[in-house]
Amino acid sequence: MAKLAIDWRSNTASVQATNDDASASKLSCVLKGYIKDKFVRSFVKKPVRRSPIINRGYFARYAALRKILFEFLDCEINMDKKVNKKQILSLGAGFDTTFFQLQDEGRAPHRYVELDFKEVTSKKAAIIENSASMRDIVGEDASISQEKGEVLSSRYKLLPIDLRCIEKLDDVISLADIDPSLPTFIIAECVLIYLNPEFSSAVVEWASKKFPTAVFFLYEQIRPDDAFGYQMIRNLESRGCALLGIYATPTLHAKERLFLDRGWQRAVAWDMLKVYNTLIDAQERRRIERLEIFDEFEEWFMMQEHYCVTLAINDALGMFKNFGFTEETQATSTSSISISP
Repeated sequence: MAKLAIDWRSNTASVQATNDDASASKLSCVLKGYIKDKFVRSFVKKPVRRSPIINRGYFARYAALRKILFEFLDCEINMDKKVNKKQILSLGAGFDTTFFQLQDEGRAPHRYVELDFKEVTSKKAAIIENSASMRDIVGEDASISQEKGEVLSSRYKLLPIDLRCIEKLDDVISLADIDPSLPTFIIAECVLIYLNPEFSSAVVEWASKKFPTAVFFLYEQIRPDDAFGYQMIRNLESRGCALLGIYATPTLHAKERLFLDRGWQRAVAWDMLKVYNTLIDAQERRRIERLEIFDEFEEWFMMQEHYCVTLAINDALGMFKNFGFTEETQATSTSSISISP
């Protein structure tokens, strides 16, 4: 299938608007009982009811991130006075509420930093400032500026940046008081795929050099060249949201190489069908599968095979030996890739 001429079909405002869709999908899951999140309602103007397949797909994404993130937070380290301090860096965070959930659950790390376009962070800062519950969580010491698109508190930082401006990342990280020597969990959910490949590669390489002990959680689309993938791309293009990076990393193998070729020590990619069936607890699967009548099995299989999670690891402290996906499926920079495209 011929590669689509997609670069001119992408615009920043449309990509930013995908954030609103994600929040609406998350709220739909909350209202149907798939997940719990008492903060997301503040970010959705008008609740919408998603189809069962969208609800289940969003649940799978949410559950996978939570599973890996909690494993990271539970890893024990000993660095003298830095005992068990960890930090989370969310790239293109949008209206994600993970920090507020973690803080509410008593699981928040030493520092949580979110980065996104200023247009997004300004809106998020305004919503946080006008929400009593979220304002209480960021604390009385928090500095909130809608004009700057910033929230600065001792534990939580929301800062504006265009990820294509790689040269500014170090300055933003410094402003956020991130300590590169601490174990860091980096999140990028449907973010890098919207960038031209040279920019996404630069972000991955920058993170590898910056954080010697880190986990990078990447969630995004794959397999553009079959009928389902072609239609997926066309649908997004029609909204001005072209997946500019998908042809550079179209397979699981390519996702792994994205990290291994740019300095990460280990990388493994699973499609979401495997993640759902293998990583997510069977008891949780049984629970959510009883929530709604579901008869879209063929489409469900195809959809989940066109999304994936890639975990990349730098392990200078030796704390991630058996982390994440099963050891026998992990690829390393010195071994062959064990997952087929």
